[in-house]
Amino acid sequence: MIELRQVSKTMSSGGRPLAILRPLDLRVPAGQFVAVMGPSGSGKSTLLGLIAGLDNPSDGQISVGGEELTVMNEDALARFRGASIGFVFQTFQLIPTLTALENVMVPLEIGRREDPEAKAIALLELVGLSGRATHYPAQLSGGEQQRVALARAIACEPAVLLADEPTGNLDSANGSQVLDLLSRLHRERGITLVLVTHDREVAARAQRVIQLRDGQIVADELNAHRSSSSRARS
Repeated sequence: MIELRQVSKTMSSGGRPLAILRPLDLRVPAGQFVAVMGPSGSGKSTLLGLIAGLDNPSDGQISVGGEELTVMNEDALARFRGASIGFVFQTFQLIPTLTALENVMVPLEIGRREDPEAKAIALLELVGLSGRATHYPAQLSGGEQQRVALARAIACEPAVLLADEPTGNLDSANGSQVLDLLSRLHRERGITLVLVTHDREVAARAQRVIQLRDGQIVADELNAHRSSSSRARS
């Protein structure tokens, strides 16, 4: 599903090259739930942005669902993201002048999906916010905003869901609720889920945990309990 081959990312800092990601290989099978951990500056968010096609690698190839991202132009990447990728940000990234319902409708309308309002209503019900549809982001709690953002991220039924510290701005109760939703979506819809986190308790929910340090993969381990549970369900 997701494959990175000798992918690196280098940026300029003070006129000197700064290696954000060193050449790495990574393969994530379809339907797997992966947590990516590491200290600040280890390259976690950069890795997620590359998988999403939001940034280009300095070298190497990236394919998602059989599509080679590194040969696409910006228009093709935008179409790919709209059809195949859902992204959940730590800071929610909701449009403040739109209601919860309208925020969820945005990708459906851009993608010209049939009956976007009905689909958005169903998605808000899925995340437990059907009673908050007409509220604006400023009228919602942080946990509610993140659940709206999650509903928006899955609106076009992406095969891949990427989450960058989705619980980072939430208290433990709201964070647990968002994690429960992410786990449920992975389990029930077979979504490939890649989640960046600093929190070991969050990572423990995943089937596989990848550790980054200084732009390199230093550990890649299966969570035996989660993997066996997944096999038992299948």
